[in-house]
Amino acid sequence: MNKIEKLIEALCPEGVEFKKLGEVLDYEQPTKYIVKSVKYDDTFTIPVLTAGQTFILGYTNEDFGIYKADKTNPAIIFDDFTTSFHWVNFNFKVKSSAMKILTPQKNKEINFKFIYYAMRCIGYEPQDHTRHWISKYSKIKIPIPPLPIQEEIVKILDNFTELEAELEAELEAELEARKKQYEYYRDELLTFGDDVEFKKLEEIGILIRGNGLQKKDFTEIGIGCIHYGQIYTHYGAFADKTKTFVSLELAKKLKKAKKGDVLISGVSENIKDVCKPLAWLGDEICISGDMFAFRHNQNTKFITYLLQTTNFQIYKRQHAQGTKVTRVKSNKLLKFKIPLPPIQEQQRIVTILDKFDALVNDISTGLPAEISARRKQYEYYREKLLTFKEKN
Repeated sequence: MNKIEKLIEALCPEGVEFKKLGEVLDYEQPTKYIVKSVKYDDTFTIPVLTAGQTFILGYTNEDFGIYKADKTNPAIIFDDFTTSFHWVNFNFKVKSSAMKILTPQKNKEINFKFIYYAMRCIGYEPQDHTRHWISKYSKIKIPIPPLPIQEEIVKILDNFTELEAELEAELEAELEARKKQYEYYRDELLTFGDDVEFKKLEEIGILIRGNGLQKKDFTEIGIGCIHYGQIYTHYGAFADKTKTFVSLELAKKLKKAKKGDVLISGVSENIKDVCKPLAWLGDEICISGDMFAFRHNQNTKFITYLLQTTNFQIYKRQHAQGTKVTRVKSNKLLKFKIPLPPIQEQQRIVTILDKFDALVNDISTGLPAEISARRKQYEYYREKLLTFKEKN
């Protein structure tokens, strides 16, 4: 019998109390901590955070409106729309008001880090574009065992997290080196001289803007669909099957993408991710607003690779607009010039790049697979530690 099992037997053999998150956590709107200027510079000292996947957007020199956090007074920043969240124990500012800053309620028998780990076990998936903390997420119940058990679990998970982070950092560093190598070869293969014709995207195809589809419209079966946010969270560079569906009735009203279209997300939190491409290689599907289907007569994967190059990143930086949400207008996107070698040459280049792409991005092989396996092992261990019988 391990230490936690002994504590459970001694302190709560009949089970533990479950409480809503809103009963143990307070929240604060981040309005007064929003950064004024988005002219970030790595030489500045105050990080600007988002509760989404990017986390640190950049650094600012603004010395006002700073949220004071440290190891003794940490906070959780919670994205009110995606429900993504991060543990923060350093001073920061935020990009927008689309989040909550969570802190522990006073005079409660809770370990704040325990609450954070328990939240990591919540399998909540937002189905609509609305604020979630007050309406739904804060009402989710988590186990609240006696404080000695919370503290012991936090100690174990902190140690395990630190060890896991070190091992994962080594793998990530190697993977990052491979990605840079891949990006170099990709850019080289897609660089052409005057012997190849260059055309604007508008000269070889059209943009079809999606409409209407929201996450709340998803069904278990039906017509395949892709929501613009899924391009970032659920897909790589290519796909032939969707992860979600809509009813036949709704599908009749929605815009469609066909086999061979390049799906392009129209908005993002940052310039790097905006206009992320996804080569669609399957049957006709429905697409949401804030994304486009680029329909053309070239090799789909070739176009997709071109929209990942350093040249396109530079082009996006020149034409991106917005502060809270970043966009590149469709008329600007269509002006981007690309090289168009013969279709046979396009396919030859795609075959080479597909092999490179698999080495650095395919989660079923190599380093990505090993990193994924380690994360799943950690998640399994964490959830096992945080599973309790509820007291009647």
